[in-house]
Amino acid sequence: LPQPRVANGQLAADTVEDATRILERDIFPALGTRPISDIRAHELLMVLKQIEPKGLRYTARRARQRCSRVFRHAIGLGYIERNITEDLRGLLEPPQVRHRPGITDPARLGELLRAIDGYTGREVIGIALKLALLFFVRPGELRKARWQQFDLPAAQWRIPAECMKARVQHLVPLSRQALELLRKLQSISADSEYVFPSLRDPSRPLHGAALSGALRSLGFESNEVTPHGFRATACTLLNELGWRSEAIERQMAHGVSDSVRRHYNYAQHLPERRVMMQAWADYLDELRASRSGSTDEGGSRQR
Repeated sequence: LPQPRVANGQLAADTVEDATRILERDIFPALGTRPISDIRAHELLMVLKQIEPKGLRYTARRARQRCSRVFRHAIGLGYIERNITEDLRGLLEPPQVRHRPGITDPARLGELLRAIDGYTGREVIGIALKLALLFFVRPGELRKARWQQFDLPAAQWRIPAECMKARVQHLVPLSRQALELLRKLQSISADSEYVFPSLRDPSRPLHGAALSGALRSLGFESNEVTPHGFRATACTLLNELGWRSEAIERQMAHGVSDSVRRHYNYAQHLPERRVMMQAWADYLDELRASRSGSTDEGGSRQR
């Protein structure tokens, strides 16, 4: 990997770890002992194509991207003159669109909330599930959250650009309920840089399958709800509650294309988003306490 970029902090540690894992698992066994100047485009394509039958089209594309970094670095060092991964553009199968199921029936969401309250597994995981619904960020963004990103007195979580899918900074206003859960977590995981540390190794974040596994243990199957599906839950119900789509989309960090990234304002609609996030937390409390559940009660925008 391009070591100068790593040393200067231009690549997040998680990105470096992910890239190394992909290269060691999928590329090095076939090509790792070969001089980089001897590797031809069709040989690399054959290796990448072997990943696709496993149902890992997205992983195959990521592997090509990681290889591209290696080849660009080799060009800079004078080992090769061109990046052969550019010849492979369009030759890999496009990733399959994955549907992330989310609960959008208020009554059923209330059942989920009560089930999470009764979770008897590791306390950090139970709190993570509650915060996942309150924040509706992407699961990886939640799991890898660090304490240094949180300003509890200011009631905000500032996610750095390198931790976001769109590579732009994101701000999450913290509701009273979220602050209470985070302060509880401080007594559990304050010794780790991660808010949700791994049980086996506190220097690492919670495993990616932990939240999904917890949902399954509570009786909620993957065809009904996933941690990523919490985003669909929030988006749908907030719209039904009458909140403006602009505030919802900005809070979900949606629609950040290359053309708008340069002028992206992470604080846009922030006053409205603060009110919305508190109303959302209050609405979840109402669903938790109710046995019927309805978007006609509570959580709606003040008109």
